[in-house]
Order: sequence, then structure tokens, then C-alpha cells
Amino acid sequence: MVSLKILVSGLAGTGKTTLCRRLASEFELEYYSGGDALKEVASRLGYKVSQVGWWESEEGLRFLRERRERLELDREVDRHLLMKVKAASSIVVDGWALPYLYDGKDAVKVFLKGELEVRAERVARRDGITVSEALEAIRRKEEMTREIYRELYGFTIGRDLEPFNLVVDTSRLTADQVFYIVKSYIQYFFERDS
Repeated sequence: MVSLKILVSGLAGTGKTTLCRRLASEFELEYYSGGDALKEVASRLGYKVSQVGWWESEEGLRFLRERRERLELDREVDRHLLMKVKAASSIVVDGWALPYLYDGKDAVKVFLKGELEVRAERVARRDGITVSEALEAIRRKEEMTREIYRELYGFTIGRDLEPFNLVVDTSRLTADQVFYIVKSYIQYFFERDS
């Protein structure tokens, strides 16, 4: 079997989780979420972690502020995800930093981007909040997260796109369209190297 390592990064509301779950199902791969790994850390620290919309909640933003003060929390999660990717022959992982940190040539790295307003509408729909609440939460989350990774590793998420094989603007695309674009590229990428 061909090794399939798929690493997906992207901003809030671009469809990372939806895409990764579909790719894992399509290619019959394990799926790991950097966000879920961070939620496990938050839970260990006593935060009341819920699934949908937690990152945009006050509790999620409070944890984000703690991460900003305790960079070792992100470093721990990133090390854990890197070990998973290195040990696996095939895997799908979503994480804001992982594609920047993994230097193996055996992975396809995808970045999902989108217009802020479109992403806010998606987050609002998903989390049951207003678009203006989603806009504010996304801005705060992305600003602090960029600071964390800039300080830890020296790159700016969403601006430094050099590590990525494929960058997709999901603003005007359905989840199905994003899936088919990325799936087609992945098939090309791994056929090319086999």
C-alpha cells in the first residue's frame, strides 16, 4: 500500500475538520485533530471543554490566553502530533502548525483559506452565535494563535504559505467541491511519487 500522509492547516471556518474527516474516510486512514489534542490539554487543566464552538467561547478564549502565557502547552501538542505523523505510514492530521513543522517529503500539505466574512458566517451557523460574535471571536483567536506560533517557531500562519503543496480558497466552494479538489491533488501527488 502507498503511504498517504495528509497534513491540513487553515484558519477558523475554512472547513478543515470536514475535509479531514472525509479524506480519512475516503482513503481509510486514521484522523487526528490538533484542536482535539489541545482540548485534551485544556481538560487536564480544568477547563470545561465542549465540542462544537468551544474555541470561540469565552472559556476557549481564556484557554487561548493561557496558551499565550504558557507556550510549552502548544510545544507539547506539536511534539505529540509530529511523533504520530513520523510513526505512521498513512494518516490525516489537521493542525495549524503541523505542516510548518513536519519536514518529511512523504506528506502532502494543504492550507485552507477563506474570506473573513464567509468564515464568520460558517462559524456562526456551526456554533449558533451571531456573525458579529463570530467575527470578533475569530479575530481574537487568530491574532493570539499567530502570536503563539510566531514566538514559538517564527512563522505566521496564513501568511507564510511556502511549506504547502496546495492552497485552496474555500470562500466560494462547497464542502464537496473542496473535498474533490483536494482528493484529486492527493491522488496526483502520491501517484507521482510511486
